[in-house]
Amino acid sequence: MAPAKTPLTKSQLLGLGAMSMGVLVIANDFTALSVALPHIERDFKSDVTTVQWVINGYALVFGILIVTGGRLADMFGRRRIFFIGAAIFAVFSLLGGFAPDVWLLLASRGLMGVGGAMMWPAILGMTYGLLPQSRAAIAGALILGAAGFGNAVGPLIGGVLTDLLSWRWIFYLNLPVAAFAVLVTWWIVPAEELDETDRRIDYGGVVTLSIALFSLLLALDLGTDLGWTDPMIVTLFTVATLGLIVFAFIERHAGTKALIPDDVLANRAFFSAFLATLMNSAIFFAALIYLPQFMFKVLGFKAIESGAGLLPVMGVFALTSFVAGPLYERFGAKAIVSTGAAFLATGMFMLSRIEPTTTFLELIPGMAVLGMGIGMFYSSITTAAITCLDKSRASLGGAIIYMAQIAGGAIGLGFNTAIVVSATDLTNGIGTAFLVDSALAVCALAVALFFIGGRIDRATLQSLVHRHRAHG
Repeated sequence: MAPAKTPLTKSQLLGLGAMSMGVLVIANDFTALSVALPHIERDFKSDVTTVQWVINGYALVFGILIVTGGRLADMFGRRRIFFIGAAIFAVFSLLGGFAPDVWLLLASRGLMGVGGAMMWPAILGMTYGLLPQSRAAIAGALILGAAGFGNAVGPLIGGVLTDLLSWRWIFYLNLPVAAFAVLVTWWIVPAEELDETDRRIDYGGVVTLSIALFSLLLALDLGTDLGWTDPMIVTLFTVATLGLIVFAFIERHAGTKALIPDDVLANRAFFSAFLATLMNSAIFFAALIYLPQFMFKVLGFKAIESGAGLLPVMGVFALTSFVAGPLYERFGAKAIVSTGAAFLATGMFMLSRIEPTTTFLELIPGMAVLGMGIGMFYSSITTAAITCLDKSRASLGGAIIYMAQIAGGAIGLGFNTAIVVSATDLTNGIGTAFLVDSALAVCALAVALFFIGGRIDRATLQSLVHRHRAHG
C-alpha cells in the first residue's frame, strides 16, 4: 500500500500558484518573441542577423548565469534573490518595451536574462521548500508543467499581442504577472533561516565558469553559420576548454565558498541525474528546430502553421509534466525517470522514420510519445537531482540540472545541425539526426536504470497488475 499523502494547505497552494506564475513569465519569454521578429526587424529597419539576438541574447545570458543565481539563492535567501531577480526582469522588460532602437532592446533583453537566471533557481528552491519531502515530486511536476505551458503558449500570446497591439506589449505583459508572483510570494513564502558562517562569494569560480559557458554557447550558436573550423569558433572552443580547466582548479581550492561545493560534486546520485539530463538535452532542442523545418520546407506549411504543428509535442509535454508528480510519488524516481527516457528514445526513433512522403498526421504519434517523454523525464529528473542533495543546496542543484539542459541542448543541436547539413537532403538529414538522438536517449535510460533512485517497488507494480486483471 502506498504511504498516505500529506495534504497541501491553502498557503502552500497559493505559494505554488505564485511560483507557477514566475516560471510562466520566464518560459513564455523564451518563445513569445519568435513570431514578432519580422515586426521588430521592420520597425527598427534592422536585419534578421541582428534581431535574432533578441532571443539568443536572453537565452545566452540566462544559461551563463543560472548556476551563479542558484548559488546566490542558497547563500543569501531564495526569497530575497527572487525579489531582486524579478525587479531586474520587470525594469528591463519595461525598458525593452519602450526601446527606441534595436541596440537598447538587445541590451534590455540581455539584462532580462540576468533577472531570469536569478528567478528560476530561486523559484525551484522555494517550491521544493514549500512542500514536505513526501510531496517533493509535485514541485518538479508543477514547475516543468508551467514551463512547458509557457513555452507552448508563448508564440500564441506573442502573435495575438503583436497583431492586435504591438510586439512591445509582450514586454509590458511581464509586469503584472511578475508583480502578482512577487506579492503572493511576499505574503506566503517565509524567509529562510540561513547559515551565515560562510557567505563569501566565489568570484574566481563565477568569472571562470561564466567565461567558459559564454565561449561554449556562443561557439555553438555561431558555428553553424561560420563553420566549425573557422578561427573564431576554434578560439571560442579553446577559451571554453581552458575556462573549465581553470574553474575546476579554482573550485578544488575554494573550500566552503566554492561556487559548486564538494558535497554536490561528490554526490553520485546527483552526477548520474546530471549525466542523464546531458544525454537527453539534444532531443528537445532538435525537435523544436527541425520538426517545423520539415513542416515548412517539405510539407509546405506556412510559418504560423509550422509553429502550431508543434502542439502535439508541447501540449502533451505540459500535461504529462503535471501527471508525472503523482506517478513519481507512487512509483519512485527510477521507474518514472526510466519510463520518461524510454519514451524519449521511442518518440525520436518513430520520428526518425520520416520520408519526403510523410504527412503531418503520420508525425502526430511520434510527437505525442516524444511529448510524454519530455514531460515525464524532465520533471522527474529535476526532483531526483534536488532531493538527493541537502535542502540547503536545492536552488544550486536545480540550476545545475537546468544548465545541463541548456548546454547539452546547445551541444546536441550543433551535432544535429552538422548531420542535417551534411546529408543529401533535409528529410534524410533529420531522420539520421533523430536516430542519433534516440541512441543517446537509450544511453540515458541505462544511466537511469543503474544509477538513479532506489529499487522499483515491485509490490506496488504487482498490486496494480492484479487490480487491472480484477477490473478486466
